[in-house]
Parts: sequence; structure tokens; C-alpha cells
Amino acid sequence: MGRLPYTRRHTRVMLGSGTGWALDAMDVGLISFVGLAIATQWDLSTTEQSWLLSIGFVGMALGATFGGLLSDRFGRRTVFAATLVVYGLATGASALVNTLAALLLLRFLVGLGLGAELPVASTLVSELSPTRIRGRLVVILESFWALGWILAALIGFFIVPLSEDGWRWAFLAGLVPAIWAVVVRWGLPESPLFLERRGRVEEAEAVVRSFEESAGVPHAESRPLPAVAPKTPGELWSPNYRVRTAGIWIVWFCVNFSYYGAFIWLPTLLYAQGFDLVRSFGYTLIITLAQLPGYAVAAFLVETWGRRPTLAAFLIGSGLAAGAFGMAGEVWQILLAGCALSFFNLGAWGALYAITPEIYPTSVRGSGAGAAAGFGRIASIAAPLLVPVVLAAWGNALLFALFGATFVIGAAAAYFLLPEQAGTSLDTA
Repeated sequence: MGRLPYTRRHTRVMLGSGTGWALDAMDVGLISFVGLAIATQWDLSTTEQSWLLSIGFVGMALGATFGGLLSDRFGRRTVFAATLVVYGLATGASALVNTLAALLLLRFLVGLGLGAELPVASTLVSELSPTRIRGRLVVILESFWALGWILAALIGFFIVPLSEDGWRWAFLAGLVPAIWAVVVRWGLPESPLFLERRGRVEEAEAVVRSFEESAGVPHAESRPLPAVAPKTPGELWSPNYRVRTAGIWIVWFCVNFSYYGAFIWLPTLLYAQGFDLVRSFGYTLIITLAQLPGYAVAAFLVETWGRRPTLAAFLIGSGLAAGAFGMAGEVWQILLAGCALSFFNLGAWGALYAITPEIYPTSVRGSGAGAAAGFGRIASIAAPLLVPVVLAAWGNALLFALFGATFVIGAAAAYFLLPEQAGTSLDTA
């Protein structure tokens, strides 16, 4: 698979996985817009609004951890499709609730599906990609996040303000992932590395043959590797992997803390500065658009600079932009600093998703990626809860200075992610 050229078959994988990824982002983004509307209609306190913003990340932490483990046992594609069904149905049901308790329960279920999907989808794409552009394709997959977040911003800008129940129509749009699960389950191939390691050699050969036919190259019979049972999570902390596991967990924690602390609260923070609901949503949409060039630059650099330098550089850029956003006062300053934060932060996300599955062998790749994402989600739970507390005690400038410092810590931790994987084949052990 690593030696094959890029073909239409890869494009189908990217579009199928990327659409699921974008729908995931749309769902995560919706709560930042919908949450403000619900808080206004239901007269929620700041604490209750924090619960609403954070409960999904509790589910995401558990979903990421167990989703990775399940993907090593049952397959990347199977778990990917199941996650779409879970969070799609739960989001659609959220449109029908009338109490905060019911909405919190459904948002937790949404988080389970969302958290499991992301590390599983990136692992699937990584294992199906040509070696020379593997990192670039994973960053492109991650760039679908920007499309989903932009879609959420558009829904927030055009639909949510239409009526008091506009947020219900926004949630109904979340049913789409459940439908898309059919495309994923029967339209995408399973990872041949996973299939081979589970002893399903004929199925693995069939997947490889389909890509060879798409590339117009003769089929090369491979020497089957012995089937290997999934390893336990403790393997991630064995002497071979403990340094990279510690490094990747720190990076995931830092990126989640600063990203979700800033962007989930962004419409509310702008609203608190005196901008009305529509203008705060509009400014958030403009800032969100800057994610796309961030992904594009990161996609180029991960194969030229390498994974670790690109990740570290974008995290440092995120830290500087966060500090600038905290000191911004005029509208143009807010938009400029916000766009810079969006550009660097999402470029860092792309590099992070490229590097995470690569640092582990096939037998623990899903578990390793899921565990790192799951640990990072602890920060995404804490950040929305801490924002109102820190904001009240320290103010906007020091809040974003905290985010900036966290980004810099993540940049330092990136250098523990050895060895550099750009241009090397995936470890099939």
C-alpha cells in the first residue's frame, strides 16, 4: 500500500472519511452557537452553560479511548461507521428536548460517538495512504474539520437567529451523519494492515488488489504476516513507547485545552464585549475561514519540513496569536488576531493528526491514537469550565495568555515524538 501511487481509489477514501470528519466538526461547532441561544432562551446561568459546553467532551474522552481499542479489535471502518450512527441520532434527538438534564444526557452520547470517530478515521486514512504523501493526506483529512466548522458557523449565522426555536432546527441537521454511516460502512475499504494482523489475509489481499487495479499496476502477492491479537493498553507505556506516549499525551492535552477553551466560548466572549448575537456569529464565521489556509500550509510542510518541526512551529504561532487576541480591543484587531489563531491552531491540529498514528505499530495503532485523544479530551472538558472562572478573576488578556503558554508547552513536548516518520513506511508489527 505504501509504494502505490495516489489513485481515484484514494480520493474516494478521502471524500468518504472527510465528509464524516466534517460532520463531526459541524456537530462540535454547533454547540458553541446553539449553546448561546439555548442559554438565552432557558435563562441558564454561566455555570449551567459551562456544563452544556463541557458534557460532550466527557463523552469524547471516553469515546476516543474505547473507540481506539475497539478499532484494533473489530476494525477501523466498522467502528468509524458505528460512531456516525451514535452521534447523528443523539444530535437529532437533541432538537426535541425541553430540559437541561435531557440535553446534557444526549450531548454526552453525542460526545461518545464524536470522540471515537476522529482517531479511528485518521488511523484508517493513514494505513491506506501512499508513504510519500501519507502525512499530507491525513492533514487534508483534518482540513475537512474547517469545512464542518464553517457549516456550523453558517447554520449559527443564518438559522439559529431566525426564531426562538432556531437552535432546534440546527440540531436536526445533525441527523445527516447517521445517514452517511451507510456510505462509510459499505463504500470504504477496511485497512489491509488491520485485516492481515487479524489473520484475514484474503480480505487484506482483496483490498490491496483494488488499489493496484485503480493504479494500473500488476498485483504483487505479499508474504502474510502471522495473526496478532490486539495488545493491551499497557503496551503503550512499555520501554519502547513510553517516551513518545508521554510526549503525544502532553501535546494532545495542550492543544485541546487552548483550542476548545478559546473557540467553544468565542461567540459568547464576543457577545460579552458588546457585539449582538448576529455580529458575534458573523465575526466567528470570518475567523473560522482562516482555518483553511492553515491546513493547506501544514499539509505542504509535513512532507517537507517533517511532522515534528511543523507541529512545533504551528503551536508556537498559536501561542503568539493567542496572546495578541487577548490584548485586542478594536474590531480589526480582534479579527486579525482571531484569524491568526485560527490559522496556526488548525494547522497544528493537522500536523498532530498526521503524527499520532505513525508513532505506533499496527497492533496498537488504534489504541495509541485513541488513548492520546482520550487524554487530550480531559483538557477539553476542563477548559470550558475554567474559562468563566479565569475570565472573572483575571480578565480576557490573562485568559488568552494562559492559552498561549499552554500552546508553547505543547510545542516543547512535540520534540519527544521520535523518530521522525516523514517518508518512512508504517510499522506493521
